[in-house]
Amino acid sequence: MSHIPKLKISPDFTIEDIHKIREWQHERRKGMTPQEICEDTRRGAERFFASRKPATPEALAEVQRMIDEACGKHKKAS
Repeated sequence: MSHIPKLKISPDFTIEDIHKIREWQHERRKGMTPQEICEDTRRGAERFFASRKPATPEALAEVQRMIDEACGKHKKAS
């Protein structure tokens, strides 16, 4: 995962940037188990929220619920 270069996004954030992000995520997560993908998502969300103004405990709980729900759906599908 660390061998994939950091993604560069244009200041205008175009549809091409969205395609680049999707391809980059695919390359990063290739070969990961569903559990590893969930953990990767959780770590990314934690870094994102840590870099922003403090969130309310309710907002953090809602994000956690959404991640858990998404991971649960992923587990059922696999």
